[in-house]
Amino acid sequence: MRFSVNIPNFGDFADARTVASLARTAEEAGWDGLFVWDHVVHDKRPRPFGDPWILLAAAALATSRIRLGALVTPVPRRRPEQLARQVATLDRLSGGRVVFGAGLGAPDEEYESFGEPVDPVLLAERLDEGLALIDRYWSGEAVVHTGPHYRADDVALLPTPVQRPRPPVWIAGYWPNRRPMRRAARWDGAVPLFASANHGYAPDPGEVRDVVAHIRRHRTAPDRPFDVVVGGASPTAAGAARDMLGPLADAGATWWDERRPIDRDGLDRFADVLRRVEAGPPRLGRADGR
Repeated sequence: MRFSVNIPNFGDFADARTVASLARTAEEAGWDGLFVWDHVVHDKRPRPFGDPWILLAAAALATSRIRLGALVTPVPRRRPEQLARQVATLDRLSGGRVVFGAGLGAPDEEYESFGEPVDPVLLAERLDEGLALIDRYWSGEAVVHTGPHYRADDVALLPTPVQRPRPPVWIAGYWPNRRPMRRAARWDGAVPLFASANHGYAPDPGEVRDVVAHIRRHRTAPDRPFDVVVGGASPTAAGAARDMLGPLADAGATWWDERRPIDRDGLDRFADVLRRVEAGPPRLGRADGR
């Protein structure tokens, strides 16, 4: 199991220098990744927000090893060609360390608030068509495409990402909804969110096992590496961390994403997050000391 730090792109973390500082500390403390949110609004509260790709660029320049990405980017509210260019640029800047997390986002806030359509069927169509286009753009070859939502007229986007054939694509969705996890099975990873476990709370291992089994039934390339990302707030004591995360790893989770509970203070405060990051990733009693 690998370990990442998850932060919002608002509050203290709207500042790129703050995110770079946290990323550097995370790498030094032994974490494997840093993931930021991709919101333009959240709960309609007036507070500072940072663009996730600029925040991640700052983190890339401050680090040399950890994985970086957004969890998750709502593809239907972005133009596929712009996203493909942003991710490719960041992948080159970081030396091939980007993970592309994708999903629908929050239609009631980030679509309706700006006059965008909120129909889930339409958004799912845009997500699938957009992801397919982004994958083709990353090839560097000329793309010709006429679809229900997007068009490309013989265009090639260069340079390509460092990672070949593409940066890993992780798909998010709420379990027990099956369709998002079937979508994830076609890509490189799944970020299941659970109706029974709010952001910052570890899911039940039995539910994780159900998600993994569902994905395995729908994998089109079962021999290709595939990640399952779950998260919450972990204890720092080795025994307690092992008791919490061990069953999740046994159920098939490959990443633990450290997340502060969304219903408590400190979610977007640098000092509060920094203390947990400095303590290092959960120690599970493995041969490498974690």
